[in-house]
Amino acid sequence: MMASSVISIIFFTICGLAFFVNSQVDSCNSNLNINSLPFDSASLHCVSAWSSQDFILRYAQTSSNLWSFVLSAPDANSYIAIGFSSNGVMIGSSAVVGWISATDGSPTVKKYFLGGQNSKEVVLDGGNLVINTSMIVTQSSRLYLAFQLNTDQPAPRIIYALGPTGVMPSSPSFSLTRHADMVSTTLNYVTGQTSNINVRPQSRLRKSHGALNMVGWGILMIIGAIVARHFRQWDPVWFYVHICIQSLGFLLGIAGVICGIILENRLGADVSTHKGLGVFLLVLGCLQVMAFLARPEKSSKVRKYWNWYHYSVGRILIIFAVANVFYGIHLGKEGREWKGGYGGVLAILFVIALILEVRMWMKK
Repeated sequence: MMASSVISIIFFTICGLAFFVNSQVDSCNSNLNINSLPFDSASLHCVSAWSSQDFILRYAQTSSNLWSFVLSAPDANSYIAIGFSSNGVMIGSSAVVGWISATDGSPTVKKYFLGGQNSKEVVLDGGNLVINTSMIVTQSSRLYLAFQLNTDQPAPRIIYALGPTGVMPSSPSFSLTRHADMVSTTLNYVTGQTSNINVRPQSRLRKSHGALNMVGWGILMIIGAIVARHFRQWDPVWFYVHICIQSLGFLLGIAGVICGIILENRLGADVSTHKGLGVFLLVLGCLQVMAFLARPEKSSKVRKYWNWYHYSVGRILIIFAVANVFYGIHLGKEGREWKGGYGGVLAILFVIALILEVRMWMKK
């Protein structure tokens, strides 16, 4: 009698555990049984979108300009998001975000434009996604985010994100907090093949590109010009210091331009204006180098024309370098930290140059 009771307990325990495990597992081998879906789910293709977080994506082209999606993920008391990107980077992408309120259980689906890393740059109802219908439900300890996009072809680079536990966007602003984890992938909608994109090298390359150009063109060139204008009394030390600083700035600028070219090829981004300004700065830098090599003697009659040319090209280079650095920060969506930091350095250099200028005029 006792043996049969123990066997029964073990049997029901195993069945209960099996039910509990299956209730939280979704896979492409299982059927999607959600009665409240606003579209037919029978013909949806299925891929394991993010294996480490158990994200499952089902999709299908319903008509020539309508695509249906169902994103399935474990209910971790957080929001889930799927973003469509032109280059695999989160910044600049448009996303669909869904969550179930922990307080009243109300479902919410919103779209966002991820304009930057700052929460103020994440725009509610922004972006280029045209959503026909959307919903999110919880079933068997999983979230199912379903929506339809009006588009001829969705972007093949898809980003998935998982929000921080217990932190949901709330009305009226529905401000989106920074994700706890994310992954960038590519999806072939025809074959269903998906692969992860390693965005960290691009992120490091973008920061290297910005830092090299900022220091090379946007800071050292200014310091070298200040040395040449205000420290001529220490001849010939000022000349060698000026040459060393400008040469280092030129070399760092070349390295920054090379990083920018590689970055553009990897991301496929349209930065024609920024690139054009960068090439213009590189040409001016090369002209300054050639001018140095062709520098006439002080006693030469053409020396004053060379000085005029050298000073003019140097000033033009500095002006466009500063403008392009700020423009690059804007394109990279790096936020106020980079703008504030570079602006602070420029302010310090400006104050130093102003003090030296006043001192020079007072001596005259």
